[in-house]
Amino acid sequence: MIVSRRTRFTTLLQNGLFAALLVAAVGMIAQLAQQHSWQWDITQNARNTLSEGSLQTLKLLKGPVVITAYATEQDPSLGNLRQKIADFVETYRRAKPDIRVVFIDPREQPKATAAANVRVNGEMVIEYDGRSEHLTSLDEQSLTNLLARLARRTERLVMFLDGHGERKPNGIANHDLGEFGKRLVAKGFRVDLLNLAAAQDVPANTSMLVIANPQVDLLPVEVDKVKRYVDKGGNVLWLIDQEPLHGLQPLADALRLQLSPGVVVDPAANALKASATLSLAFAYGSHPATRNFAINTAFPSARKIAVAEDDKTWTFTPLVEVAQNGWVENGELDGDVVYDKNRDVKGPVTVAAALEREVEGKPQRVVVVGTGHFLANTYAGLLGNLDLGINFINWLAGDEDLITLQPKSIVDGSLSFSRSALLFIALAFLLALPVAFLFTGGMTWWRRRRG
Repeated sequence: MIVSRRTRFTTLLQNGLFAALLVAAVGMIAQLAQQHSWQWDITQNARNTLSEGSLQTLKLLKGPVVITAYATEQDPSLGNLRQKIADFVETYRRAKPDIRVVFIDPREQPKATAAANVRVNGEMVIEYDGRSEHLTSLDEQSLTNLLARLARRTERLVMFLDGHGERKPNGIANHDLGEFGKRLVAKGFRVDLLNLAAAQDVPANTSMLVIANPQVDLLPVEVDKVKRYVDKGGNVLWLIDQEPLHGLQPLADALRLQLSPGVVVDPAANALKASATLSLAFAYGSHPATRNFAINTAFPSARKIAVAEDDKTWTFTPLVEVAQNGWVENGELDGDVVYDKNRDVKGPVTVAAALEREVEGKPQRVVVVGTGHFLANTYAGLLGNLDLGINFINWLAGDEDLITLQPKSIVDGSLSFSRSALLFIALAFLLALPVAFLFTGGMTWWRRRRG
């Protein structure tokens, strides 16, 4: 083939055009990469991707969030601490770009650090809408809970009835509600005890009153105070066990409740080698308190919750139905428990319900749950019990926007290597592998040359 000047020019033009198109394509891809990002999280439990609960919480923050991190560039035990903080916050910035991170070195600015009341290297101060809180741990649960507290503009006071052997929100016994109380505080609620024998009345700033299974009868004057609170439109979470109401029958009458005897028996739990009286919930009612909630929950030793059929005072909405193939057992629970159509009540059974009405133009909300074990320390960490309890509280407080799935916990942690292991990996990948490739390539070249 004779290569003429014209052929050489045509070839040069084609190569130049190809190079120009290649550069243009790379430029377009780079431009698209700057405008659009795509990630694939292959970690167990998607630990590098925000949960739906965190994303919903970020949507509630209408203004910028400023995170001031008081951290040195290097920490003896944590390494590049600033980079870890930046990477952690970046998962939130992808969903809310107006989150800004500012780093301050506590060694270079000790006065500013002391003024911010910072005590730990890596401590962060998160500011939003004129309010701020401190954060010392880098996990989604802690930061999302903090942001939810900042999103809650007014304080919510949750009063727990006390003085009659009730389950305590700060108690550590198996029957107490200590874990539930801790979660309430983490979500920005103020939790306190209320002894109506000493208090003149239920405080006016109470967001809701929690009644958790009194063990002795309330005094008539105490019952009157509870009734007066409800008559004025107060919100209530009532956890009712199988035990007697201990003087609270007037409250049940005011709520038009019909509390029949008997314990719910659920064969689904029995098939899982659990007690037959442990009812499992897989689906929930159509209501803001259970919106988008799809986590299984457990209700031990539950009773049926219902209202009078002729009730026109309250709007009754079932929140949790269990024992689709079970029943309410009205006989003895000894030995094998079987359904008796002449004595027992066929399922499904409502074990939690919401009641609503208007009082003086304002909405009043009540949630009744047919077991106090549901949120007790023994069962609170079981399945989604705590999450559902928090949803009930948020709805009672009027914070429907904060009724979200809770942030997921981290199942898998980061890998940690010793110095010797890191040195071995570095030598293997930076030295041994390149030498092996060079040796293999050299041997191949030498054999081909000999052949």
